Amino acid sequence: MHLPHQRGPLHDLADTPQAYDAVLADVTEQALSRLTPRGSLEHPDCVDDIGDTSLGITSLLALAWQRTKDPRLPDAVRQSLAFHLRERVYRDDNPGYPNLRVRGSGLPYARYTLAPGAHPIGDWPSTVWALLQAVNVLDAADGPVPDDQRAELLEVARGYWKWLTEATFFNPQEAGNQAIGCVVGGLMLARHLSREEGERVRARALALYADEIRAHRVRDRGALLPAEHGGAYDNNYGPISLSFLAQAHRISGEQVFAEDGEALARYLDARLTGGGFDNGGPRYSEQHSAFESVLGLRYFGARIGADLGRYRGDSRWARYAAKEDGGVDGHFAWMLVWQIQDTSCWHRAPSTGPARHQLRAGTVSVAFDDRMTPAVVEAAGTYYLAAAVNRQHGFGPVTGGFLLCRPMGAVRVRDTRADGLTAKLVTKPVVGRDQVLRYVRSLYVTDGTTLWTTVAVERLDGAPYLLAGLPYAEDDGDRVRRTAHGAVSSAGVLGLAHPDAQGAEHFDARAGLTQEQAAFALAADPRGYGNPDEGWRHLVGSTALEAGPIADAPDDLHVFAVRYGSSEPFTASARRGEDGLTVRTDAFTAVLGPDDEQCEPTLALRAVSR
Repeated sequence: MHLPHQRGPLHDLADTPQAYDAVLADVTEQALSRLTPRGSLEHPDCVDDIGDTSLGITSLLALAWQRTKDPRLPDAVRQSLAFHLRERVYRDDNPGYPNLRVRGSGLPYARYTLAPGAHPIGDWPSTVWALLQAVNVLDAADGPVPDDQRAELLEVARGYWKWLTEATFFNPQEAGNQAIGCVVGGLMLARHLSREEGERVRARALALYADEIRAHRVRDRGALLPAEHGGAYDNNYGPISLSFLAQAHRISGEQVFAEDGEALARYLDARLTGGGFDNGGPRYSEQHSAFESVLGLRYFGARIGADLGRYRGDSRWARYAAKEDGGVDGHFAWMLVWQIQDTSCWHRAPSTGPARHQLRAGTVSVAFDDRMTPAVVEAAGTYYLAAAVNRQHGFGPVTGGFLLCRPMGAVRVRDTRADGLTAKLVTKPVVGRDQVLRYVRSLYVTDGTTLWTTVAVERLDGAPYLLAGLPYAEDDGDRVRRTAHGAVSSAGVLGLAHPDAQGAEHFDARAGLTQEQAAFALAADPRGYGNPDEGWRHLVGSTALEAGPIADAPDDLHVFAVRYGSSEPFTASARRGEDGLTVRTDAFTAVLGPDDEQCEPTLALRAVSR
């Protein structure tokens, strides 16, 4: 089976003016054939997330008219705008909506779904989306929109802003992408108001960003990130937040949006595998967005010098939101408008400097979590997740069912490059059940094709092994396919173990199940409401690679050596000398030396001549 949402890299999409004109031409023909006598441009299958969709297509038609002057478009813009103003602007409180601060305000808002009280929780983001569609129509109003319609739309947009910021609690879903989108809507609206009112709205938008979003950022992997559905980063919504930060910076010039966008971009670059696969999030751990993320990935990828476009997007939404039949849906149409207007270009080369939470060279990458434990290992087109044993998740030595990877003090990291090799040494103080403090030294070395992982720890009781990952997925052209195996070898005994127990708490990689599905099965709430990261933490055991210690090592150490990307056997040895612990394989020699004056580990590396 294939992962449903992670498909082709987004930077493979053509972004020339001609390509975008072709997209707008496609939207135009679909819209003109769909336009109803009432003026609706909604997809006939649309039920949820409907409140902004017709207006979204109106904004695309207005932009297309600006670029082509197609004589068919002004009338379609006027008819569809009249439909939205007449039938999709609500002023009576939605029964059951829980986030009002003022009852019966009469302010306009958009509904997530049309039936009164059917799904009122979604009205806040739907009103943000409607505000963004409205300001895009206002931006392109000269020509296709008569003055009276423009004035009415401006009044509705002003009302949307007041409903979002005065009549309701701000950001009630604690969703960073929605909140930043609201700020963008205010900044764009301000440009259409009188100078005095515009300055007030702009100041309010900037204050909301500072006090309600930036002040509540969440730290993960060394970065401060906008909180997203109760967590730090979501694979679907994180890049969407990046697009909103890009637009906020484009239209306001405020440095804070550039700084925060670059921080999020560097974080994303460090966690994203070279092949574009990623996993984890508090809302959708494997679902990837597509056209909604192009602006942010392209804009900030160029600013930080990183190939963020390797992110595998859902190509079914490559250009616009689409229903099952492929027909255009106006949801999130502003993202297509903005990426067309943006002039930045994709940066296609990997970032050059080392990143604490990443090792990347060639087709090999390791993304490290907040504790510097591998979250995803990539080699030879296969992706390995952290495995689970006895409710403990990670990569590291295991003895008596206890996994030694949770640090009990400062984690030290040393990066080096030499002779075409890239390496990272991670040193962690850990404590086992015997309450003895030990140091786990994990050395990761790659030549850009394969990855060698060597782990040394003070000698353990029993029959220890290295928990070396869960083979989970592999590249399959423009898709990512589930797998239960990978090209891996070890200088010790290597096995691939599967859970004996049944049930949602035990993930068998051979089953036709994705990690996100398994995570939601363990979450407190269902998909769309629950937290898959929280659910996955309830996992008891999983399929796991288990590597035994190597024979040629000091008596007081257990040393493990695993190679990802090749199933060919290899040898490894470890010797203690005056310079430290010397690790030798058939490809390199590394010396894990004594700490320097700042108590940081030292590492010397050289390739073996062949």
